[in-house]
Amino acid sequence: MPVSLNNAADQYDAIVIGSGLGGLTTANRLAWCGHKVLLLEFHHQLGGLATWFKRRGHIFDISLHGFPYGMVKTCKKYWNQEIMNSIVQLKDIVFDNPQFSLTTSFDREDFTSILREKFEVPQEVIDRFFSTVAGMNFYDDQTMTTRELFEEFFPGRSDIHRLLMEPITYANGSTLDDPAITYGIVFSNFMNRGVFTFEGGTDTLISMMVAELEKNGVTICTRAKVDRIVIEDGRVCGVEVNGRTISAPSVISNSGITNTIFNLAGRQSFSDEFMARAEAIRVNNSSCQVYIGIREGAAIEYKGDLLFTSTAPEFSSEELLDSHTCSKTFSVYYPKTRPGHDRYTIVASMNSRYEDWTGLERSDYEQKKEELIERTLVDLERYFPGVRDKIDWLEAATPVTFNRYTLHTRGTSFGTKFEGLDVSRSIFKEVPGLFHVGSVGIIMSGWLGAINYGVIVANDVDAYLRSREIH
Repeated sequence: MPVSLNNAADQYDAIVIGSGLGGLTTANRLAWCGHKVLLLEFHHQLGGLATWFKRRGHIFDISLHGFPYGMVKTCKKYWNQEIMNSIVQLKDIVFDNPQFSLTTSFDREDFTSILREKFEVPQEVIDRFFSTVAGMNFYDDQTMTTRELFEEFFPGRSDIHRLLMEPITYANGSTLDDPAITYGIVFSNFMNRGVFTFEGGTDTLISMMVAELEKNGVTICTRAKVDRIVIEDGRVCGVEVNGRTISAPSVISNSGITNTIFNLAGRQSFSDEFMARAEAIRVNNSSCQVYIGIREGAAIEYKGDLLFTSTAPEFSSEELLDSHTCSKTFSVYYPKTRPGHDRYTIVASMNSRYEDWTGLERSDYEQKKEELIERTLVDLERYFPGVRDKIDWLEAATPVTFNRYTLHTRGTSFGTKFEGLDVSRSIFKEVPGLFHVGSVGIIMSGWLGAINYGVIVANDVDAYLRSREIH
């Protein structure tokens, strides 16, 4: 269990700021390597956006969670067998919009069949498309956009563009005008074997991770807001947290990259060239959620695990971000999702802009949330007729909510656009001992991206700490 900051030591080898999956993984790997690690979390719960809350007997994951099969290997290698064994497939992914309605397992074999038989795409074109996106990597040409990629293989087919793009937009906030590699890498990961989630929910996952962290000797403190990263003579020396200074030769920020640079470290710590790149970082969009609890003893019919729904005529990134969007996903949590917890919950997710929600008068803000809830229920009743009579809890979260609880710049749910990755990866070259891990560059977002990035950064920190021992 987390301990009071009063019980933390005065000095550590590494201090991790923030407990998103990237921060948790970095802390775990460094402790496994033998380093003395302190993990500081501003909130009272760990997990960042991979967290949960409880209301009237319900347990709600705070947002849509689905990840590729690669999580199985990653969790086995970098966490433990128990966590790996709790990963299960979401077998029924539903698309329903004016252009098509279908159910898929969301893997390459099923998508190939759908593209060939329902959308009448020649097999040769399908094979070339899959081969192209599977071969994409970070070092590829970044000038081609996803829109151009789709037009090359499926010219004028807005229905196919929607099938291919809509779920990825919900997964990482990318648009048709982002670099094609940010689409191809993520899409290929999902096409490997489909969409997976964590049986037992994020509450079970985080409790397993905490047990592993404590087994490896990590000191965990919650309600510990870091005010400043201490940098002296161009090097990291520690952090100021809750009025106390704790020393460490390395600090890993799992806060957003912009928050890390501008607020925690301060622009005076970096070169003009680096700050020019940092100021050019575009923060990705955020999201809204509506949490729907079904009263005890009531049930809803099985309609699929994840529903991508819309009444918009065609896919549009702008429409998805509109505060009155008619497009949303429904993550349906049946009792099987949390074995032993015999309740049904539904989490509706919509992409959103921070500026549409911030600065409102309190009464206007609350009214706008009520309108969001009502539109969501209207859409939900198309799939679960009469569901209103079974609901005993309704609550909405907005980008303002995410900003409040995570401190993410503009409440972003998806980190930064592509240019954020290079800044994140080079920050330790500017300030020795300062590292960043988090959702940057789109491809490092989501559960799998966050954990894998945590491993990469942990390796960098370990190498840095060992180089200090040599010298």
